[in-house]
Formats: sequence, C-alpha cells, structure tokens
Amino acid sequence: MAFFDKTLYHFKQSETIYQPVFFNLQKSIDKQELKKLLEQEKNLCIHDEIYSQLEELIKCKNPSVKLSKEEVKSFIEAHLNGTELDNYGVWVYYPWSNKLVHLLNKDEFIEVRTNRNRNKITREEQAELQSKIIGVVGLSVGQSIALTLAMERTCSELRLADFDTAELSNLNRIRTGVHNLGISKTVLAAREIAEIDPFLKVKIYPEGLTNQNLDDFFLEDGKLDLFIEVCDSLEIKIDSRMKARELKLPVVMDTNDRGMLDIERFDLEPERNIFHGYLDHLMVNNGITVTPANRTEILMSILSFDKLSERMQFSMAQIGKSINTWPQLASSVVLGGAITTDICRRILLNEHKDSGRYYVDLDYIFNNK
Repeated sequence: MAFFDKTLYHFKQSETIYQPVFFNLQKSIDKQELKKLLEQEKNLCIHDEIYSQLEELIKCKNPSVKLSKEEVKSFIEAHLNGTELDNYGVWVYYPWSNKLVHLLNKDEFIEVRTNRNRNKITREEQAELQSKIIGVVGLSVGQSIALTLAMERTCSELRLADFDTAELSNLNRIRTGVHNLGISKTVLAAREIAEIDPFLKVKIYPEGLTNQNLDDFFLEDGKLDLFIEVCDSLEIKIDSRMKARELKLPVVMDTNDRGMLDIERFDLEPERNIFHGYLDHLMVNNGITVTPANRTEILMSILSFDKLSERMQFSMAQIGKSINTWPQLASSVVLGGAITTDICRRILLNEHKDSGRYYVDLDYIFNNK
C-alpha cells in the first residue's frame, strides 16, 4: 500500500487529548489532510486489518452458510463494488499513541463488534440502547463501569466526570499504566474507550461534577437517560441525586463492598426520598448541608454501616489511624463494573423497575457467611 508506506513521527503527548481523528478517503479533503499528516509525522504506527474485518462482516451477514475462503473473497469483492481497499471505511488517528488504524464504517463496525452479543442482547435491543446517554461521576470505581458499558455498547454516549488525576495508589484498581500517572482519570477512560470503539461518543468533565456544570452534565446536547454515581464527595452524592430526582432519572450506585448495588428509580417514583430515606433524619427544608460535624453520620447512613463487610467496618474505624481512606480492591471494582452494566441495560430496556439495594456478596456465596 504505497500511499501509507512511510515511517512516521514522534508525537509529543498532550495530557488533555482524548478524541481520535477520522479520515474518510472517499472525501477529497480528508484524503488531503491524511496525506499532510503522513508527510509531517515520521514515527506513526499504521495498523491495517481492514480485510480481516471485511471477512468477519461477510460471515456475520451469512451465519447460516459455511463459506470457503474463495467464497468469502468473492463476497468481499462484491461488497467493495469497485472501491479500492485503502479507500474503504475510515482511518482513525489516535494522537496520544501515534497510531493510525483502518476500520470499517460506523454501522458495519458496530455490527461486527457487537455480533457476539447475540442473542443475549437482540438486534432490536441493541438498536434501542443506541439512543441512550449515560453519565458516570467518579472514575476510580467508575472507570471499570464506563469501560464495561462501552464494551457492551449499552449506550451511544457516555459523559464522564472526575476532578482527579491518576496516582500510583490508584493502580490497585484502575486499569492503566505507570506512564499515565498524573493524567486526568477522565482522559484515561475516554482514551481507552476510543481505542475499543472510536464511534462511541464520550464527553468528559475533568473538573469533576460541580454545581456550576451540573446542568450541562445532565442536559447539554440531550438529557441523560441514566445516571451512575460512584464518587467520594458527599456533597456531590447528595446534589446530583437531587438533580436526578428533579429530572426524573434513574440512579445507580455501586459501593464495591459485598457487591452492593443501589438503585433509585426517580423516573418511576419522582417523589421518592433520596438514598431510600436513610438521610431523612438529617433533612432540613428538603435539603442536607454537609458539615464537619455531620459528615461521618451522613457517610455511615448512606453506606448502612451495619451491613458493611466485617473488614470494611474495621477499615472505616481505621481511617486516619492506620490507613488514609477506605480500601477498594480491583476484584470488587471490576465486579461492580459488571453488575452495574448489567442492571443499567435492564433498566434502559425496561426489564427492571424496582428501587432498592441488592447484594452480589462473594463471601456469602463462597463461604456462606
């Protein structure tokens, strides 16, 4: 492929870039822009597996027929209909990793990438999910949730909010490498999602969720269909739920202890008390002000301290003594990503309608305790 037979450039990584760049070579302006990129950049890694993707596409479209290699080749030629292979689909440039990748067009890419979801997720259900927007606040636990949502393509858009950057102590549960220390957690999650599915829309809020951007997060360019809250800030936990209730949105929270999943169906019960009424005794004029005096009481009420695992109860009492903050394990966080994605899909497909707290408690399942 002479057009791309070049050694390309060393790219100085920007810590804020998270969106890939698309080139459709059937558009003259895109072809010119890509040629310019190839001429300027000398260390780019080009990855072209478009033919194997076309092979998969043909097999996905003909599941009842066992095609020979020659038959697949014939189908591909017919599918290309005279279009040169280099010009088919899109080229996607990932500036943070210096990679240029040749992919199918959006609809074909989604069809192939989600093909193994069938029929646990039907085509009709997948189409329904592609109209959904999900917001996630808190990217320590939320990274696993966001990545699982993206892999399963439970929505068409993700909005990610977290003010923090990756630190070494985060790497016990956040999937990233040491070369990414100091980079925004939202940027890291958005980049990984783009590398899984560049067609999935991701919008980030690296300043975190605040009272100033709350409306934008929930409403700008379309209202959220579901809100996932897994942040540490008590103020944001409370304020975001008040907003979700005002907008009649379902809220899901994972605590990564005893596999506890919390669901509040404000879409079906708009008058429902936040946190299932656990904070009602602290309400003043239908609101809660977090103070140094009541902070611990609010946290313990939200978590239902008496229902925490024994080790988490012990750990909560050790914060500021033998540990800095509450513990979080990768196994629990990844489990949370799985069960949160599963319940979000059920809610969005109208298969689950109840509020409540649910436990996927591995200690109980495996040790019966």
